[in-house]
Amino acid sequence: MKAPHHLIKLSPTYSYVLFVVIFSTLLNGCGFKLRGDYLLPNELKTLYISSTDKHGELTRLVKQHLRINKVNVVDKFSVNIPEMHILKDSLDRRTLSVFPNGQVAAYELIYTVSYQLKFANEESQTLSFEFNRDYQDNPNIALAKSRELSLMLSEMRREAADKILRSLASIQH
Repeated sequence: MKAPHHLIKLSPTYSYVLFVVIFSTLLNGCGFKLRGDYLLPNELKTLYISSTDKHGELTRLVKQHLRINKVNVVDKFSVNIPEMHILKDSLDRRTLSVFPNGQVAAYELIYTVSYQLKFANEESQTLSFEFNRDYQDNPNIALAKSRELSLMLSEMRREAADKILRSLASIQH
């Protein structure tokens, strides 16, 4: 049977290209944007970062994320350059459940970050946020659970650095 003349048969390559174009147009139209690429205001294209823990992982990650987004992170403070001061990042835990023998079975991990942003001749703005995660403990495999906790904290720090950049991108100055 012959196909009707009003149907057009597309080659597989052409179909694939057409699909990619339509899909990317739809994603772009709904505002989708890959994470890690932030449109920071021009005032924040040069930034001084200070921290209570200069060599801490969060400070290092924030600087790394800023550099990836083409922000000039300067080493010396200047009154004319905006400053971000990371006040603290801390991990607390709250007991969620215990085993019948009284040992803790599950914790809620609470990772808190607080930082200040100061522009020249303006009051500083203090911003803070927290992430919560549940953590199942098992005293029989303490070494593995210790490693899991360490990985979870590293992931929370990466999320925190990402959140800081998202908040910088939304600043209207």
